[in-house]
Amino acid sequence: MDDARQPQPVPALDVRHLSYAYGLRPALKGITFSVADRSVHAFIGPNGAGKTTTLKVLATVLQPHWGTARVFGRDVRTDAELVRRRIGYMPDICGLYRQMTVFESLDFFAAAHGIPTPRRDRLIGDLLALTDMQAHGRNLLRGLSRGMLQRVSLACTLVHDPDLLLLDEPAGGLDPRARIELMDILRALSRMGKTIFISSHILGELADLCDGVTIIDRGWTRYNGSMAGLLASAGRATYELVLAAEQPGLEGLLRGLPGVLQVSREEGRPLYRFSLDAARTDASAVLSGVLAGGGRVASLRESSRGLDRAFMRLTQPGVP
Repeated sequence: MDDARQPQPVPALDVRHLSYAYGLRPALKGITFSVADRSVHAFIGPNGAGKTTTLKVLATVLQPHWGTARVFGRDVRTDAELVRRRIGYMPDICGLYRQMTVFESLDFFAAAHGIPTPRRDRLIGDLLALTDMQAHGRNLLRGLSRGMLQRVSLACTLVHDPDLLLLDEPAGGLDPRARIELMDILRALSRMGKTIFISSHILGELADLCDGVTIIDRGWTRYNGSMAGLLASAGRATYELVLAAEQPGLEGLLRGLPGVLQVSREEGRPLYRFSLDAARTDASAVLSGVLAGGGRVASLRESSRGLDRAFMRLTQPGVP
């Protein structure tokens, strides 16, 4: 019998005991976490937790004072050039030249990455299509909305086809429609095989988008693992069930299923909300029970409120 161990996949990010201080004020006090390749990973924490500092270290903008940070196995301190080739860093403040057009901005970033001139027109066309900005290529940046500027910033981040995207509050300041459209773009990038590491305060969207999550607070790691595991740790998981058609008696059916704790219905719609005791059952058992009872299910998804509860439980009140 061949018991040779299979080589373990190299994580996209592997951070160990990372520390950084601004003068005498520590921002990171030894955080440790990992991010799987080709995953979409949420990076959350209160204001002042150290999120932006961590992203700057991973992007090789800052050098760690202690500990290690590796990107696809490469140390950010000793292999900075190799790391930069594989990452795309989008900071929270859009650092673009407002007197340029959208096309000129993308062309500028492509030139900075050494992309030959003959390839740029097609590349820029593809990026404008991906971000749905084809109609605005000749527009000046100073005339664009915040949502459009974020799309241009993301497109500039993608010009060298990075494997890992480091996104610091990409949805900050956007209206609901712009946020939803941005999340759709990120899902498309994930399907292309990109690893996405995203910092945001909009927890509901992260719960729907991400399969992994890291929570930090006051410079320490509070959680690193799967989104499903974090939501389950909240104790009660809350779900929304939508039926394709009305079904009399479904509310009673739900109440009778093992592990279902609370059931409510939205007035005028076949939409039901229920919570589960995560230690006793899971959503798949409830779905099986509804289907066995004749329910025509249109959708079943976990509510983001579980992430809210987990976040509040793992972080401290007040500003550090």
